[in-house]
Amino acid sequence: MNRQKTERGWRGTPDLWLDAAYDLLVEGGVEAVKVMPLAERVGLSRTSFYWHFPDREALLAGLVERWRAKNTGNLVARCEAPAATIAEATLNLFDCWYDDDLFDSRLEFAMRTWSLTDPAVAAAMGEADATRVAAITRLFRRFGYGEAEADTRARTLYLTQVGYIALRSDESHAIRMARNPAYVLTFSGVAPTAAEIAAFEARHPARAGD
Repeated sequence: MNRQKTERGWRGTPDLWLDAAYDLLVEGGVEAVKVMPLAERVGLSRTSFYWHFPDREALLAGLVERWRAKNTGNLVARCEAPAATIAEATLNLFDCWYDDDLFDSRLEFAMRTWSLTDPAVAAAMGEADATRVAAITRLFRRFGYGEAEADTRARTLYLTQVGYIALRSDESHAIRMARNPAYVLTFSGVAPTAAEIAAFEARHPARAGD
């Protein structure tokens, strides 16, 4: 921040403004994402904002695109990750629920709240939901499930996670991990092996405060 204030003529970067817009969105909803609070957040002038974005709507469009690329893009990629069994494939998808770099639940909640009052965002959300369910359905189809069963299992898995996000469910890391074997069995009909669970847990160790 000191560099921002001391470098004469520096106007920030698009990502700097988008990062600040993200913070305001998850903290206070879309109504909090306004140019003056953004400028105050990054320590730059309002005119610096317009160097990168023609208006607030362009910034909001950038937030929608960032959400789409991160949450939907990474979810689809985890569905397509190599796996020897359906249990391993399901756990690959579960990576999204444990790694904010793959799937940002705070951003997802903010976007869903925003979609309740903005038809364009609601349309983007509907498209994202359909894309994600289709990717999970393909995951099940890959392991021999029929179309109807794959679709039902995909919706059960995905809507369960959406429910977690909507309710802002807060579980300890230990409780979440303990439930994973039963969740995999519930969603796929196949219990994961001890080795599969161990590999997943190794990817997602407990952190301070979990």
